[in-house]
Amino acid sequence: MIKGLDPILHRWRLSALVASAGMLAIAHGFQTFGELAPCALCLRQREVYWVAVGLALAGMVLTRLQGGAKFRPAFNLGLAVVFAVGFGVAAYHAGAEWKWWPGPSTCASTGGAVSLEALSGLLEGAAVRAPACDEAPWVFAGLSMAGWNALISLALAGLSLAAALYERGKR
Repeated sequence: MIKGLDPILHRWRLSALVASAGMLAIAHGFQTFGELAPCALCLRQREVYWVAVGLALAGMVLTRLQGGAKFRPAFNLGLAVVFAVGFGVAAYHAGAEWKWWPGPSTCASTGGAVSLEALSGLLEGAAVRAPACDEAPWVFAGLSMAGWNALISLALAGLSLAAALYERGKR
């Protein structure tokens, strides 16, 4: 293992919790401050991070109980699976944005803030257009949010696997 990663891998469940909460905060920031309404696949990607938060929190608590330390590698492997699923969802979304394959037929917004302007426009007959999964509303360095999320999820899955191996090697 890389010695600089030891502190992160030793406390991987906490690191995964912080990373997941950070990704959720960034997503909510884009939605709230950037006014980028999430599509159905965006929301699905957030669900993966919520699962990771729950699993990491459960792992932090349960591995502290008597005899619980032996389950550290299992929780880290579980996080690797969760983040790998997140990679799959994000890669599917990014591929739909690049028109490599079609997105889901149900891809429309399922909520979000409603402004008075939007309501008055609706009453006046303005067209309502939900966010589409096959359009990237934000791109940086050639990657959409889904593309960046795919890379980050893949890195988190790799780190989770490395943390599981690290914990197994400590026994």
